[in-house]
Amino acid sequence: MTIVEMLESARETIDRMTVFELRDAVDRGAVVIDIRPQAQRAVEGTLPGALAIERNVLEWRLDPTSDARLAIAVDHEVEWIVICSEGYTSSLAAASLKLLGLHKSTDLVGGYQALKSAGLLGVLTQAKHCVREAEAVAAH
Repeated sequence: MTIVEMLESARETIDRMTVFELRDAVDRGAVVIDIRPQAQRAVEGTLPGALAIERNVLEWRLDPTSDARLAIAVDHEVEWIVICSEGYTSSLAAASLKLLGLHKSTDLVGGYQALKSAGLLGVLTQAKHCVREAEAVAAH
């Protein structure tokens, strides 16, 4: 299998979201996870209101059965929206979360770059649950 085939296979398992659907998802309580490495976020910019969880620990933090889970990872019903820079790595990550039984996991088509291009980087800042969770993670 090639990486292109792996990506296609992963995307067959998820219902990807566009930037214009993100506000509604956040309004219903979805949690946005930015999996870009810290160095990449420093260069490209942060996504205010998103939880920054690097890819290498993502499953550990979101699996409700993990000893290393975040407090918000209460069960398999949490809606997780994974964002990377351009929407490739996030597809693989969202598919991995689905394998853990986190069936409401998805990713954002075009990732951070699509949000930035659409002028929607502030879409999460109005959601109280996004700000609260980001503050809670920053305190740890």
